Amino acid sequence: MQYVIDKFVTPSISVHGTDARFPVRRIYLVGRNYAAHAREMGHDPDREKPFFFQKPADAILTDGQDFPYPSKSNDVHHEIELVVALKSGGADINESDALETVYGYAVGIDMTRRDLQALMKKAGRPWEIGKAFEHSAPISAIKPASDCGHLNQGRIWLESNGELRQEGDLNQLIWSVPEIIAYLSGLFTLAAGDLIFTGTPAGVGPVQCGDSITGGIEGIGELSLNVT
Repeated sequence: MQYVIDKFVTPSISVHGTDARFPVRRIYLVGRNYAAHAREMGHDPDREKPFFFQKPADAILTDGQDFPYPSKSNDVHHEIELVVALKSGGADINESDALETVYGYAVGIDMTRRDLQALMKKAGRPWEIGKAFEHSAPISAIKPASDCGHLNQGRIWLESNGELRQEGDLNQLIWSVPEIIAYLSGLFTLAAGDLIFTGTPAGVGPVQCGDSITGGIEGIGELSLNVT
């Protein structure tokens, strides 16, 4: 097939235990899925229906790469998250079948231009300029579910310059992974190559040039980056 412009490279992520890579199709993110984080952002943590936003596939930043501090912002925040990588999908997936679509899991950070997000919230406008910028989705290598199982508990944490900033447990998710997949598939047709960031625990905070960031999830691995 011929294209009128040069075909771009499909973004991809490394996978533990293989030289093969996981191609990324779409990136979905769940908002306010830990009660403590909902409170720190000034919201009621009651179990309302989940809501979602997206980042472009090429927003991923693979483990070990530097995070370049983005333009037009003076208040960029880290948000450590469990990431679900799908091997299949569909529409209106039953919750009981949801885990069958999962290839594996990774550690991710939803980098956020908080000042720009706040401006959009105040104006009642979409969040893209606060969430969907270049390099805004750092992610570790994917751990196949065949190796780690389907986790419903385990410590999740993030340190900045050796100081613990965020800490929680996967059992604190308001909406579980099967529930997230089932609900999201009622809004979008999911497919192999999709990533779902499942929300962040409390303690989100700013990053600065020169910071060294490390985060991890028990049973999955760690992710490290330097802010430049």
